[in-house]
Amino acid sequence: MAGGHGKRAFDPGSIGGILICFGSLGIGFFIEGGDFGALLLPSPIIIIFGGTAGTLVTSLPMSPVQWGGLLRAGFTSPVHDAVETVQTFVRLAEKARREGLLSLESEMANIHDHFMKEGIQEVVDGTPAEQILDIFMVRVDQMGKRHHVGKEFYAQMGGFAPTMGIIGTVLGLTVVLGSLGGADAAGLGHSIAVAFIATLFGVALANALALPVAKRCQIKSEHEVEYMNMLVAGILSIQSGDSPRLVRAKLNSFLSPIDQTRLAKVAEGGAAAAAA
Repeated sequence: MAGGHGKRAFDPGSIGGILICFGSLGIGFFIEGGDFGALLLPSPIIIIFGGTAGTLVTSLPMSPVQWGGLLRAGFTSPVHDAVETVQTFVRLAEKARREGLLSLESEMANIHDHFMKEGIQEVVDGTPAEQILDIFMVRVDQMGKRHHVGKEFYAQMGGFAPTMGIIGTVLGLTVVLGSLGGADAAGLGHSIAVAFIATLFGVALANALALPVAKRCQIKSEHEVEYMNMLVAGILSIQSGDSPRLVRAKLNSFLSPIDQTRLAKVAEGGAAAAAA
């Protein structure tokens, strides 16, 4: 059965990388004798997270549902097995060669990838290849644009957070300078340190979370677009009546080297089973 395109699963890599980064910063701070309690101050937290959230709301007009989707996009990944999908197309090609394209109607229940199912349905309905290509390439293009917005969400966060940190530090220093006349040296040093915590939070939020997640979203989007292009190629290959061997060869070029090796092993296993 084809993979469940459209479904998403938790992406442990994004969370793992963030934990490693913040963990390393925390360990280094502890080794230097830092006091974690001194970092947990309400004013820098409000300035950084509240200010950054406000700038994002201003720059990216969206509904609450869309905001939730953007937040999830950075920490989830699409669920599909490209090798299994290629094998599904090969199986459909075999059936179409033996029984005709109309016989693929009976396979619809076994295809759980909505994009692939709709494409095969267009083939069964006799839609010309040019129209199938136009319809689905528009969908691929629109998906890429939606993914761009998700990447831009985290990229904008990475741009705004350090600026909010600087603003927070300037506000803190303004307060410090205003009270210079009645402050002792120890109190003055503490106040300056507190002022710079805002910059620390802003830079850390940008470089340890927002910008890496933005880059990860971009890479995942490129992989997803490549997978969708493979689906389009497979649908058109079925529509043109290509042999199962040719279908496998065409789609193999879309796979990563690791998946190409997996596909070769699966094909060798199938050939051995058929010979037996």
